Amino acid sequence: PTYDHNHDSFRIEFLLVPCALLSLVINHEFTVMEVLWTFSIYLESVAILPQLFLVSRTGEAESITSHYLFALGSYRALYLLNWVYRYMVESHYDLIAIFAGVVQTVLYCDFFYLYITKVLKGKKLQLPA
Repeated sequence: PTYDHNHDSFRIEFLLVPCALLSLVINHEFTVMEVLWTFSIYLESVAILPQLFLVSRTGEAESITSHYLFALGSYRALYLLNWVYRYMVESHYDLIAIFAGVVQTVLYCDFFYLYITKVLKGKKLQLPA
C-alpha cells in the first residue's frame, strides 16, 4: 500500500545491461559460474541506486527506510575491513570485489552524512532542496 508508482521511475536496465557487459569483459576466468559471480558482484555494488533515486525523487525517507539503508551501507563498509584482514592474514585479495565494494561504499557516503546529521538527531531524513 505504500508503493508509489509516480516516483518509482528508475529504469533497472540501466544497471543490468552495464553490469552484464562488464562481467563478460572483466572477470577472472571466462566460465559460466565465474561470469555469473562477477555479474552478481557488479550488480550488488549498484543495487542501492534505485532506492537512493526514489529517496531523491520524493525528497524524504521514512525512519525505517533510513535505518535499513544505513544498515546496508554499514555492512558493505565493514566488509572493507574483511578485505584488509584477508590480505594481512592470507595474502589474498580480489580486485573485482574490492573495486565493486569501493564503488558501493562511495554511493552510500552522501546518505551516511545525511543519516548521521539528521536521523541520529531524531529528525526525519529530508534531502536539501
